[in-house]
Amino acid sequence: MEQQRKAVALISGGLDSMLAAKTVMEQGIHVEGLNFFTGFCVEGHTQAIRERRGPNAEKPKRNNALWVAEQLGIKLHIVDVIEEYKEVMLNPRHGYGQHLNPCLDCKVFMVRKAQAWGFMEQHGFDFVITGEVMGQRPKSQTKQTMPLIARESGVEDRLLRPLSAKVLTETLPEREGWVDRERLHGFHGRNRKPQIELAKKFGFTEWAQPSGGCCFLTNEHYSDKLKDLWQAQGKRDYELDDIMLLKVGRHLRPAPHFKLIIGREEGENQYLEGYRHQFICLRPVSHRGPLCIIDGDNLSAEDFAQAGRILGRYSQAADDEAFAFELTKPGGQGEVIHTTALPGPQIKPGWHV
Repeated sequence: MEQQRKAVALISGGLDSMLAAKTVMEQGIHVEGLNFFTGFCVEGHTQAIRERRGPNAEKPKRNNALWVAEQLGIKLHIVDVIEEYKEVMLNPRHGYGQHLNPCLDCKVFMVRKAQAWGFMEQHGFDFVITGEVMGQRPKSQTKQTMPLIARESGVEDRLLRPLSAKVLTETLPEREGWVDRERLHGFHGRNRKPQIELAKKFGFTEWAQPSGGCCFLTNEHYSDKLKDLWQAQGKRDYELDDIMLLKVGRHLRPAPHFKLIIGREEGENQYLEGYRHQFICLRPVSHRGPLCIIDGDNLSAEDFAQAGRILGRYSQAADDEAFAFELTKPGGQGEVIHTTALPGPQIKPGWHV
């Protein structure tokens, strides 16, 4: 009997990667999924922290990559690449996209990692699958860059893009007859109707909605907060806690030497509680209000007073009321500070990070 071929699929949690894997599975190929955790992933973080409201309030929270693997009935391997990814993020050979997203270098990195993982003797995969669609992304999914990804990753023609295979050069799995090229697709451009029709054909009734990709670095506001972090610390570097905190809360910098991170709802307040031993923490005691942590050094009494007045703005204190808050330094006892300086300063647009 002919040997069953094996493919490793990059699974982001979106519709395209789900359809790409399913298309190849339909041809009798054994498929397993890979999901790389860079620290900048949208999946499984803010969705788990924030409270759900409105029509989606009762919808269960989930990691879409795991959910996609469950729908496909395949094994998913989640690989931590936080430290390795730093070089890609900080020094992208091909530059950034519209914001701080190193999309082309990122794709090369992930395909290379998939090849290194999948082609190891103990895993024994024959080729790599991605959900890329010609023309869908301006940086990494063009006629010029898609061959570049295959070449620079080292995977060459063992990289199969099932959704756009018919508008791309024939690959080794097609030439060798491991997959039938006629049963692959020729999708191109940003119109997602063909993918939705294919999803319905496969019997899928639900999938993650596209919203700028699965990476926070494509988000303008997140990128601005990362730039602010670099400027404040005087170097382009980051730790995992740094980039996780950038995803949460309202970030205000009323002075160059400190920043406030204020919870926007109860889920974020609870998350910020986990950092109370690392940062100065402000907590309203006279009124209901959010938790606030301060990221900065060498703060004066006036800095704390200003931070308290700003926190009062986001509490239930009326403009003509006094406001009291508890200030706790890392490893110290809380100190209650009363201020009669409300209304506090107007929140200036330039303070928003």
